[in-house]
Amino acid sequence: MDLEWFDRVCSELGDSLDSICSKYGENGNMSIVRGAKHPRIDFFTDSEAVDREYFCTILFDPYNEEFYIQSFEPELGHESKVVLDDIEDIIDAVHESFHIYMEDDLIESEIIEVETNFHDSDEMEEELLVEDIDIQWETPEVTAYFQENEVEVSYQFGVVQETGDGVLKRTNRIWTEDEDLLKDETSFMFSKEEASTIIAMVASHMDSIGSMDYHA
Repeated sequence: MDLEWFDRVCSELGDSLDSICSKYGENGNMSIVRGAKHPRIDFFTDSEAVDREYFCTILFDPYNEEFYIQSFEPELGHESKVVLDDIEDIIDAVHESFHIYMEDDLIESEIIEVETNFHDSDEMEEELLVEDIDIQWETPEVTAYFQENEVEVSYQFGVVQETGDGVLKRTNRIWTEDEDLLKDETSFMFSKEEASTIIAMVASHMDSIGSMDYHA
């Protein structure tokens, strides 16, 4: 098994990729697996913030003395072999794969950022909705469950002055092991028609509902 061509390409490849693309020089790395039946060169990104992610693998057929990559063909449903005749073809293949990977990573980051901003905006809108509405509280906070120095759950009922909708506010108070108090509030709005349906549904399924002691 002659690996002379493989070793020659490996020795030149790193410097060639760094010089052809500054972004690869900043982010790209390569590792050589020489002992496999078909030796290969793996290309990846690696940083303290992100685990190693591979974006390209170049394989070497020692019997035919040729480099190749494997490409999946969706229409055919199987992988195909693309032969790379010289080092320039190898550099082009790695360079293209790197930029495809970077573009996909950028798009994914933008999607996550948009989803996060949307989620934050949605939460802010919900908070403003409850805070800005004029609610007349018809009851004080009524404790529904209490376990000393651990948890307290209370409810308060009110009516929206402008629409007449009912509002049910649930407040959770949790004491941590350090005796810090954590407070969480959620509010639920509903009409008179919804109220009667909710009451009927809960009343008819009381036997199926577990107690707070079970969750604890």
